[in-house]
Amino acid sequence: MTMHAHDDAPPPRRRLVVAGGCGGMGQALVSAGVTLNLDVAVLDLPRSIESTPPVPGARYLACDVGDEDQVRAAMRRITDDWPTLDGLVNLAGFTGERIPIEAMATGEWDAIHNAGLRGAFLLAREAAPLLRRCAREGGRPAAVLVSSTFAVRVPHAGYGPYATAKAGVLNLVRVLATEWAPDIRVNGIAPGVIETPFLSGGTGRAPKSTGLDLARFLGGVPLGRLGKAADIAGPILFLLGDAAAYITGQTLHVNGGSYMA
Repeated sequence: MTMHAHDDAPPPRRRLVVAGGCGGMGQALVSAGVTLNLDVAVLDLPRSIESTPPVPGARYLACDVGDEDQVRAAMRRITDDWPTLDGLVNLAGFTGERIPIEAMATGEWDAIHNAGLRGAFLLAREAAPLLRRCAREGGRPAAVLVSSTFAVRVPHAGYGPYATAKAGVLNLVRVLATEWAPDIRVNGIAPGVIETPFLSGGTGRAPKSTGLDLARFLGGVPLGRLGKAADIAGPILFLLGDAAAYITGQTLHVNGGSYMA
């Protein structure tokens, strides 16, 4: 066999974009990705980036995922450095105070939907060309969008905008999986209640009471504890990887048994 210089070259590192990567689950995922030798770009709000210790080796870009211009600008910067993209994960979103629908301000509703549903749509649309290019060059790209077991499958009064945004994400997963097949796999993760800053509203936002009675909630969790950020990072990496090559359009519930599909 004739040897060439490129025969001994290491395979190219896989590239991953994580939106909302400064939150608790995001930090765990970014750390795990860097440990696995992935190139990781994090998109998050400027104040979230400023207040979060960076993961060495990861790249951080300020971006409000609900803002079309900012998402386009962030993806242009990524495209300047990366010719393709192997994975996209959207963890962005936040909830607020527990408010019934009739008392909900339109601005509060829109803000939660912009971050949770509009952001997922914008990220998917703008990342699609890089993901498709990866597939054309022989890669196996995948995307994971984060929904919520707590909001979608076990709805609670007072969480209207968050629950409906996450229900939309669940169906966006199915639509994208259909539209992007067979080249790009798309799946969802639906965490239960995870012990992160999200419980007080979300990273980079003023703390708010979500009105969740944790002691009462734990009574309905067979595994008897809140989830940890690492409990979510592992399943996301599984869905992004080759071991999940025949899985698309699914949402994996990671909730300690509080909801059993």
